[in-house]
Amino acid sequence: MIQIGQTCNLEVVKKVDFGVYLNAQELGQVLLPRKVTPEDCQVGDILSVFLYLDSKDLIIATTKRPKAEVGQFAYLKAVEVGQFGAFLDWGLEKDLLLPFGEQHKEIEADRSYLVHIYQSAVDERIVASSRIDKFLDRDEPQYTTGEEVNLIIGGTTDLGYKAIVNNAHWGVIYNNEVFRQLKFGQKLKGFVKHVRSDGKIDLILQKGIKAELDKHATTILFKLNQANGFLPLTDKTQAEVIYAQLSMSKKAFKKSIGSLYKQQEITIDSDGIRVFNK
Repeated sequence: MIQIGQTCNLEVVKKVDFGVYLNAQELGQVLLPRKVTPEDCQVGDILSVFLYLDSKDLIIATTKRPKAEVGQFAYLKAVEVGQFGAFLDWGLEKDLLLPFGEQHKEIEADRSYLVHIYQSAVDERIVASSRIDKFLDRDEPQYTTGEEVNLIIGGTTDLGYKAIVNNAHWGVIYNNEVFRQLKFGQKLKGFVKHVRSDGKIDLILQKGIKAELDKHATTILFKLNQANGFLPLTDKTQAEVIYAQLSMSKKAFKKSIGSLYKQQEITIDSDGIRVFNK
């Protein structure tokens, strides 16, 4: 089903001086303005377009891509505050309205906010809300341990970072398992570590499986060879230092050097690790 606020593939059915018309099925024929129409566009072509409402609340198409679509979360900058709410830059000519009633706190221009994009049931306009919790799934999450998921960093707690999982649930990445800089609104991949009995989701950014450890071991050997066979890193080294030099967690480092030691690839000394002289 073709929906406003989504990207879809539509057929060109008519060319006019000011653009082309596309067959949007139950939504009727939709204009794609000339300024965003491909130069070699012909009747019968299939174009990938995004549908939204123009300033007159008419359905219009564009080949530009918004920063997020209906049903998604995004970190958007407020460009101004007007009579009906704040207006957010979401990558299209017409800014996205964040109504006063959907603001979890007062919005200021030139600052960015995490919002959910949805279509109003009242007038079908595409709007935003910073009241994040009401758009998250309240059903028990059905994730498996190790499952790869899409994350959006949504805040911090005393335990670590809150992240929206697959546009549906809150999860937590604990401070002692974060070895890179994370920013509010950042999108990244992660993995489900555990779904607790209360339905809360524990997340990790690195998947500690054998293939991952093998990759880390290869990295360590490569770095050792670059450094003439010695790295001043031990299990006492701070996690941040290990990540800065090797791009891996301290836990992964310790497991990998243990494996390399057993294979007699390295020696582990009080001042660091060395290539084993076979």
